[in-house]
Amino acid sequence: YDEPFQQFLADRYIIGTCPKCGNENAYGDQCEKCGSTLSPEELINPRSALSGEPPIKKVTRHWYLPLNNYQDWLYSWLVEGNGRTETWKKNVLGQCKSWLTDGLHPRAITRDLDWGVKVPVEGGEGKVLYVWMDAPIGYISATKQWAADHGKDWKAYWQSEDTKLVHFIGKDNIVFHCIIFPVLLHAHGGFILPANVPANEFMNLEGEKMSTSRNWAVQVHSYLNNWPGREDVMRYVLASNIPEAKDSEFTWKDFQARNNNELVAILGNFVNRVVVLTHKFFDGKVPALQDGFLQQQYIKEYLGGIDRLSQDVYEPAMEAYRFREALAAAMDVVRLGNKLLTDLEPWKLYKTDPASCASILRLCLETLHPMGRLLQPFLPFTAEKISTLLDIQVSDSIQPLGEGLREGTAIGKPIHLFSPIEDEQIEEEVKALHTAAAATASPEKEIEVKASKASISYEQFAAMDMRTGVILEATKVPKADRLLQLLVDIGHEKRTIVSGIAEHFKPEELIGQHVVVLINLAPRKMKGVESQGMILMAEDADGKLYFLSAANSPLSGLPIS
Repeated sequence: YDEPFQQFLADRYIIGTCPKCGNENAYGDQCEKCGSTLSPEELINPRSALSGEPPIKKVTRHWYLPLNNYQDWLYSWLVEGNGRTETWKKNVLGQCKSWLTDGLHPRAITRDLDWGVKVPVEGGEGKVLYVWMDAPIGYISATKQWAADHGKDWKAYWQSEDTKLVHFIGKDNIVFHCIIFPVLLHAHGGFILPANVPANEFMNLEGEKMSTSRNWAVQVHSYLNNWPGREDVMRYVLASNIPEAKDSEFTWKDFQARNNNELVAILGNFVNRVVVLTHKFFDGKVPALQDGFLQQQYIKEYLGGIDRLSQDVYEPAMEAYRFREALAAAMDVVRLGNKLLTDLEPWKLYKTDPASCASILRLCLETLHPMGRLLQPFLPFTAEKISTLLDIQVSDSIQPLGEGLREGTAIGKPIHLFSPIEDEQIEEEVKALHTAAAATASPEKEIEVKASKASISYEQFAAMDMRTGVILEATKVPKADRLLQLLVDIGHEKRTIVSGIAEHFKPEELIGQHVVVLINLAPRKMKGVESQGMILMAEDADGKLYFLSAANSPLSGLPIS
């Protein structure tokens, strides 16, 4: 309960230090850095997101989901059932096993808030449902509404064993889709359970965590406006770098490199070369295939390579939601086509062996069909252009190479599927990103920083013993990304102080730094190191930290009053 604001606090309105990784801005339900599920009571030095004050406990009534009653069932379903250890991602099962090993506990599913779904039972007045109680049920509600609007049966999607339910989510929502929602479905009965939850890790942006509140993000509408006709470029870059097993990073330089070095130089180059040569030598019509051509050893190896990539790599990867691997296999098919052209050089054969020239180009044209089909889930606009070129549907079943096209069929004119991206264009995007982030001064953040805390008495202030000091030594605390161990001279003695500033300052930068220290704060251990005080700092709206010091005196131990 936040006394200054006279308001009960939901989990995410309580912020503090994560007991597992030391993140000082963990929420009362979860640490977004290490992914640990938390309760407000577990946070170290909790504070209200509204007033910044430590919250108090106040009696209220809540309803609970007895997760502990479903511990054995969840273990059986998640760990022992239906081969999940072979088909689910290790990071997903790892999180689930961790929660089960720690033991599940009843979880409150109501909140003392005004906004939300009202609790529909007697005594629930003034309360709403916890968001992860009603949000997954919203999936079913949305299906019911869609079915009603289109004359369909919603039950076929949620209650039929013939339906495969898959949750595509981020790693921070694994607990809700693998623990809470399955328990709700199982407890109610009559609903299918998730067949898989292929959760992804986080994708960072230009070295920092994405944040829409800080405008450190690439907005879809802005991208579409700035890069017209390049929808598939972004799709390709994201799919190539999707954080399936560990965090990944999007950078505009990588965006440029993948476009220029892969889409332009490999995919676009192959399609353009084949179409240009077909128009040059065969009037833009599908040429004939020479008898016995497909039985040549090199061609048999080429066909076998495409079959292997399609059937042994691409299809299993797609079924297992390993989309990076699947896309890489599709691009390897394109690379095989480019290699075929380079090795056999049909343009040199036209005058001396036109039948072989025709067969090579026919095989390359035939390759465009499976290539387009493999790429379609990732590059739908490009696949459609390939369809138009060949006057086929890439979604059609693929015939054996050599049988998919009709001899004499006219193909489309040569086109450039992709165009190079210049350095200046990328520089503009990076500049725009930094400019937008700098200009985003959230009113909420400014108010939070400048807001006054609750009044204290003079006696309370006088009880705090603050002294000037200077940092003599600084080292990182093992297994704690945010913590530094400091040796500080406070005049009459030297103190060891643990401070959560490792992400802001390098240890070597702090030697000789003048500081203000609260020296009568009760000692406490952090990661096995006893901290004997607190370094006082200022923090701006962007989270940047500043040291406090006595500007006109280099002396240590001076009292602050």
